[in-house]
Amino acid sequence: MSLKAISTVFSHRHDRIVVFCRSRLGFVPHNLELYRTAFTHKSYFNRKGADPTGKVNNERLEYLGDALLSAVVADYIYRSYPDKGEGFLTELRSKIVSRQSLNGVAKMLGLDELVLCDSQHPASHPKSIAGNTLEALVGAIYLDRGYAFVSKIITREFLGKLIDVSQLAVTDWNYKSKLYDYCQRARLPLEFQVVKTSYQGRDHRPCYEVEVVIAGEAQQSGKGSTIKEAEQQAAEATYKRMMEKTEF
Repeated sequence: MSLKAISTVFSHRHDRIVVFCRSRLGFVPHNLELYRTAFTHKSYFNRKGADPTGKVNNERLEYLGDALLSAVVADYIYRSYPDKGEGFLTELRSKIVSRQSLNGVAKMLGLDELVLCDSQHPASHPKSIAGNTLEALVGAIYLDRGYAFVSKIITREFLGKLIDVSQLAVTDWNYKSKLYDYCQRARLPLEFQVVKTSYQGRDHRPCYEVEVVIAGEAQQSGKGSTIKEAEQQAAEATYKRMMEKTEF
């Protein structure tokens, strides 16, 4: 696919992007090129015949949007919960900007229908692509309209309509979820492997030992009477160990 052909594909998306911004977010883009980039995943250029010189993707905007979301959400919950301590605020922010949460918001907005990637079918997209696209969109809005404007969009449209912040505030976020979220953000493959199964007592109750493996390296292990329980124990041990070594 030549650069001319890619430009043609983008031109067909002009109206869709403008309509999306106007109908879902309540504004019209000034610099449309920023939004085209925001909706272009790097895998799009893996399509057969794609021009290798045309690799303008949304990774830089994703990086920018990630930081902006974190800052705006931190400010929002700081003001919303004046009597809560740092630990509560930090965990609530992590829940709001988690991959699971952002993926959900992005899909409710229909971003998976707009993004260009190596698959034309949203059902075949990688799990994190929707949330990553949302971050890139936030980065594009900031560059196009400024901090005050993007802060209003995040607060009004995402936190005000699509994310139930009060529900998240009372939702238990287990260590397995925390570990999955960290690894997805760091783009590290995470696995839980059953390394040992034993049977205890006269009734031969099963006991499972599960080990966390991150990017091919074994981490901490945990034991439990079910695989799920052992995974939670292993995730908690690994997460706490990682927090001792570095700040999340």
